[in-house]
Amino acid sequence: MKERVVIAETSVPRLVPHARLRFDKQRDQWIVLAPERLFVPDPIALEILQRCDGVATVATIVDGLAEKFNAPREVILGDVIALLQDLTDKGVMTE
Repeated sequence: MKERVVIAETSVPRLVPHARLRFDKQRDQWIVLAPERLFVPDPIALEILQRCDGVATVATIVDGLAEKFNAPREVILGDVIALLQDLTDKGVMTE
């Protein structure tokens, strides 16, 4: 049994190799494609996913979002970690 990956501020999130974030022209929206699964991120989730490049840490992503949206960092941190942890648990993201 694999050990659960836990997302933290020091994590460097990215989509797993078999998942893709792409714009679907037929649906006219962004989607995350994974084997036998499809996720449709809302605008906020999309903003987070577009920053998960395998280079930026969660802390860097949160700082950028807090600045862009002029929102409290601790609130954004909780939301970002919750989203990324959920996608990690579903096998779409890794650190």
